[in-house]
Amino acid sequence: MGTLATFLRRPLPAAIETSGPENVFHAVDDGFRLRALPNEDVFLYSKRIDNSRIVRQPQATARREWSTIAGLGAAALAFMLLLTPRVANVVTGYQLEALKQENQRLTEEQRQLDITVARLSREENLAAIAKKDDLGTPGPGQVYHLNPKPESRMALNRR
Repeated sequence: MGTLATFLRRPLPAAIETSGPENVFHAVDDGFRLRALPNEDVFLYSKRIDNSRIVRQPQATARREWSTIAGLGAAALAFMLLLTPRVANVVTGYQLEALKQENQRLTEEQRQLDITVARLSREENLAAIAKKDDLGTPGPGQVYHLNPKPESRMALNRR
């Protein structure tokens, strides 16, 4: 309401009369005419702005910010370096426990294998296996004794 555009868009008076009857104007009441949009006569123009010659001034706190970032990074690195031996000890502890469990499992497996070997190598079992596979005591012509000749060349391995 307080803008110039709304002030200038006041409705015209119903009739403007002049001195003569031929110069009489009557306002036409057109029910189908659209009313005007507010501020439709205002045009906005955009002007291109060239900022290519403008140089940014250095920020006074930028150096302090970067030094703070570098200090925090160095502190984080030192903290990680201080924690590295502790983490390595924990990991080594887990590996040691895993190796102890594996050793216990292998010891139990070796004990079971020793029991199996002892059971299978008894004379009754060997005789039953030999009978099943048609194995018997060798005859007089089936045994060959290998006695190498005692030669010094063999021990010295010279040629």
